[in-house]
Amino acid sequence: MTGAAASLYARLCTAASARGLGCRGGFAVEAGDTLPEVGNEPTRTVVLLGFTGAKHWSVVRASVEFSDGRPHPLDRWSVRMLTGLGAEFDARPLFPFGGPPWWPFQRWAQRAEVLHASPLGILVHPEFGLWHAYRGALLFATEFRLPTPVRWPSPCASCAAKPCIGGCPAGAVTARGFDRGACATHVASPQGIACRSGCLARASCPVGASHRYGPEQSAFHMQQLTAT
Repeated sequence: MTGAAASLYARLCTAASARGLGCRGGFAVEAGDTLPEVGNEPTRTVVLLGFTGAKHWSVVRASVEFSDGRPHPLDRWSVRMLTGLGAEFDARPLFPFGGPPWWPFQRWAQRAEVLHASPLGILVHPEFGLWHAYRGALLFATEFRLPTPVRWPSPCASCAAKPCIGGCPAGAVTARGFDRGACATHVASPQGIACRSGCLARASCPVGASHRYGPEQSAFHMQQLTAT
């Protein structure tokens, strides 16, 4: 592996940060992975990009996509940012929306970082808790060094109080998982006014509480969740 390849991830992270995105780790492609080619070359490395905490929201909110009145501003912003990064680094962008095909971003995320499942269906991050997201991936024909994920135990397994379950007024969060239909029905009802400002169950989780989204970002994501 050359020095240039070894530093590619660091250079990518710097360029992504300038665009309002964070690097979220990655993985080397293995036998059995079905991925499109990069140009005419097989994909050898996948890097995920997205948000950590609330720090990226101001960049997104100030974008042209959020002022042009067209639907899906966050998705369109994500396409523009990752397409630009892909052109700069000779990489191919893929997204968790706009399918089919629907790429397995949650499985990819668990290969890129050590994350654990939560009753809400959101993967728990050791620092950011439930307050993080993936906006896309870049595929590279080059193999290069990536951060080594650090193992940590699931906080949900040792959480006796389960505030995310008790904190959902719709009963949509259970030990068996998240019921999107029950959530959407409650949020649309007169009793769901408080939930429209952000998911109360999500906000009740103590992990990464200092990174919670602000009111505008929380309300935006709740609107997107219940509209689909």
